Amino acid sequence: MRLIGEEGEQLGIVTIQEALRISREKGFDLVEVAPNAAPPVCRVMDFGKYKYQMSKKQTGRKTIDVKEVKLRPQISEHDLQLKVKNIRKFLDEGDKAKVIMYFRGREIVRPEIGMRVFGKLTEMLTGKFTVEQHPRLEGNHITMVVAPSSSK
Repeated sequence: MRLIGEEGEQLGIVTIQEALRISREKGFDLVEVAPNAAPPVCRVMDFGKYKYQMSKKQTGRKTIDVKEVKLRPQISEHDLQLKVKNIRKFLDEGDKAKVIMYFRGREIVRPEIGMRVFGKLTEMLTGKFTVEQHPRLEGNHITMVVAPSSSK
């Protein structure tokens, strides 16, 4: 049989016993890749890792990350535009964006200022997106989760 190493290098034509010995020494499995070839082709590889990679390819899903963007209630217009630009970039890459506004000290007395900022943010955020979690006051911060639209 023709033997291929774990890095893809040709190890030549060897007997089955020799191929098994080489795979055991390296701590890998011996997998028959092309049984109909003359001579049959076998490869030294980690079969568990190979099966995992094949299952990931079959599902074809991209893992979705949640990126965090932090705001303040007294954010300037330009800074808010930069934050919106970053959120748009995250959504275009297929990731979710979690927008968090922290309140310090007595700012928590006026959460409506923060809600106004979130209103401006959603107006400025153009493109296809869905708001998974609307702005909600939780302790000393307001959070909102925005996800890319699923119609891609």
